[in-house]
Amino acid sequence: MSNFSDFGLHPDLLRGIETLGFEQPTPIQQDAIPPALLGNDVLACAMTGSGKTAAFLLPILQRLLDKPRGTTRALVLAPTRELAAQIVEHMQAFAKFTDIKGAAVFGGVAMGPQEKAFRKGVDVLVATPGRLLDHFQNDYAKLDGLEVLVLDEADRMLDMGFLPDVRRVLQHLPRPEQTLFFSATLPPPIVELSEEMLREPARLNVERKAAPATGITQAVYPVPEDLKPYLLVELLRRGDIKNVLVFTRTKHRANRLAEFLDQQRVSCDRIHGNRSQAQRTDALSRFKNGDLQVLVATDIAARGIDVEALSHVINFDVPNIPEDYIHRVGRTARAEMVGDAFTFVSEGEQEELQAIERAVGSRLPRRMVEGFDYQAKPPERFEIPLQERIAAIRTRRAEERARAKAKAEKKAQREAEEKARLEEKARRRTEGRPAERQPRQQPQQQQGKQRSGQPRNDGPLPERGNRAAEAPTHLGRQHQPRRKDFQRRGRHPVPEPVVQREVDPTTKPTEERLTQIRSAFSPARFNRFRR
Repeated sequence: MSNFSDFGLHPDLLRGIETLGFEQPTPIQQDAIPPALLGNDVLACAMTGSGKTAAFLLPILQRLLDKPRGTTRALVLAPTRELAAQIVEHMQAFAKFTDIKGAAVFGGVAMGPQEKAFRKGVDVLVATPGRLLDHFQNDYAKLDGLEVLVLDEADRMLDMGFLPDVRRVLQHLPRPEQTLFFSATLPPPIVELSEEMLREPARLNVERKAAPATGITQAVYPVPEDLKPYLLVELLRRGDIKNVLVFTRTKHRANRLAEFLDQQRVSCDRIHGNRSQAQRTDALSRFKNGDLQVLVATDIAARGIDVEALSHVINFDVPNIPEDYIHRVGRTARAEMVGDAFTFVSEGEQEELQAIERAVGSRLPRRMVEGFDYQAKPPERFEIPLQERIAAIRTRRAEERARAKAKAEKKAQREAEEKARLEEKARRRTEGRPAERQPRQQPQQQQGKQRSGQPRNDGPLPERGNRAAEAPTHLGRQHQPRRKDFQRRGRHPVPEPVVQREVDPTTKPTEERLTQIRSAFSPARFNRFRR
């Protein structure tokens, strides 16, 4: 079939395909779309960049056009966030002129919008296994109306350790009417899983050996390890590279390379597992829009980056597994286009290169860059070797422990000295303090009168009205403790409790007593209660 219209697709889908600029179906699309439209299971071994996303999306959309809305009928499982977002983006473009809706479910973002998609019942869900299992713990995440299940990049799920999660996901799903199984390679665990899930599938390219796309021009650049970043800058400055996806072995090297390129005034960003989803999405968006010339990535993004007309892919580090090399270089020359894939190889990476050449079945051509000094000594090393980093970490931790021990010893010594100083001070204060003086005892009769506060009655009664005679008797000056004694002892005297004296009413003047009696029996005092 030389045209998409030959598949018998709905005109609205053909309009969406036309807006994307697709003219002729790729080989995998020609092989997979017809049996999928008939409702058969499909097992396809398709290389990266062969157009398999459209091979399973178009049959699903054709199936769902006449179905009522409000029920999730198709689920696509993908290994990475970037791949899930890419599939949803393609689905929305294909279904632009229909009312079919889709949503992506992956980690690193809020679960609220994803929960809303579950409750609303979008037609197609594209999910990563881990986040989907998180949603399955809630009652709203029920996919009882599921009809089609798709596993995309199944071998990558195996490499990332997601195969147990995939099996747990299957336990939460009803038996689908149709299963589409796509994988770049078919190792034994993937074959076993496909046999459990598929029923008499159409087997496509199963015996095909994994290989890069036909439009990729491959080359190897031998270079010392420390000169790799400088060789990359030299290739970028020559103007032959429009945009390039650079793959590193580790996240640490990706960060180091991005920082180095930024210092060389090269527009670049990085994408790897330690970056937040917002940072990864922003970097990928700017790279697709042409704002960045270089995007540095690790293998986690090798199957989730789909950039139209990507001119170059550079393996800054040789991958340890030949299949990873195929997936990396498959980011260019997508959908029957052309592109270049370069690999920087140091002296210690020759063994990995030989494994790759055995996998692709040919010896890759070697290239040298004219004018580049391969004997130059870089001003600084790009990355400190692992053994040196471990030794430096151990030395630093030993120094930290020694400093902490010395600090603790100094602290204990200061505390001991302070304790000894306080004890010596207390001893000197005890030895030099004079004996406390006891206040002289007052006569028993006089102390009793002072406490009770009663007036003297050992003499004749004072004359009435004589206020001076009614004054209380106070202690004499000689009976009070001296202030200096209290100051010397470092404490204050305890004041005696104040006792109010009871005044005998018979000792009051006659006029005052008559005034009290009149006030007590005044009629106005009683009349106020009547009012």
